[in-house]
Amino acid sequence: MSESLNFHYDVDGENFVSAGQASVELKKMLRRLGLPPDTIRRLSIAMYEGEINMVIHAGGGAADVEVYEDKVVIRLVDHGPGIADVELAMQEGYSTATDSVRSLGFGAGMGLPNMKRYTDEMSIDSVVGEGTTITMTVYINQ
Repeated sequence: MSESLNFHYDVDGENFVSAGQASVELKKMLRRLGLPPDTIRRLSIAMYEGEINMVIHAGGGAADVEVYEDKVVIRLVDHGPGIADVELAMQEGYSTATDSVRSLGFGAGMGLPNMKRYTDEMSIDSVVGEGTTITMTVYINQ
């Protein structure tokens, strides 16, 4: 495996003011590294959706990003309630967000579907009562 640049971001749970901060920082870093604009856009969207999901559903978490020559891998880890039915959660429009979260404009049920849509590979490892790990990969120049 080739060497990578690694970045770590903590996601503050239930803080909608700082939600999205990690994806903004990632976008800036990827621009400095000279990645193609479309790759940066896709990664920024996927990261933002994951970040918002951690804020809404898991009380926060962490994002670790590995930038390789040919790809970028984002690993989102939380210790929230887990996803009981991943297949159902992947359906557009399905959401377990509360009414108060929806009143803020979040919780439309597009987070996981958008994460999958904007990445080349995505896996979800979730255990109810323990948390969720989502790994997303976007290949550069593909």
